[in-house]
Amino acid sequence: MAEIKDPENTIIIELKDGNVVIELLPDVAPQHSERMKELARAGEYDNVAFHRVIDGFMAQTGDVQHGDMEDGFNIRMAGTGGSSLPNLPAEFSKLPHDRGTLGAARSANPNSANSQFFINFKDNHFLNGQYTVYGRVIEGMGHVDAITRGEPPANPDRMISVKVAADV
Repeated sequence: MAEIKDPENTIIIELKDGNVVIELLPDVAPQHSERMKELARAGEYDNVAFHRVIDGFMAQTGDVQHGDMEDGFNIRMAGTGGSSLPNLPAEFSKLPHDRGTLGAARSANPNSANSQFFINFKDNHFLNGQYTVYGRVIEGMGHVDAITRGEPPANPDRMISVKVAADV
């Protein structure tokens, strides 16, 4: 297991092949980091599909409204919803969208991020300054690389469970 320096700001995502450990960046994006912890603690991310997975780009998930594969799942709607919580303002920083970073998915409005996020498969610097970076994978990137591709995938992978390390 990766060395977890701050369990309160570390997320553990269980995938079919193993765990992905994400270090949140509350000093850079406090509202986005807090939102992820809030939704994880409420169990909202459990069983949510990776609805948009583009080879050489990123894997997107986190639609807690339409993406829960155990409750009201609709692959055609996945990617259009969020949580019952209000949208978040952009928290842009100088941090680049490097391989393994976590970015906040949103609509055309920069202040529309809610529950959805993506993990970059490679350095995607064309996203810099346009999407909030609020975490980075510190262990398990190989499991992210193994997520089934598609827009949407025919048989999408899911986040089996998402926990804050301090609660495990």
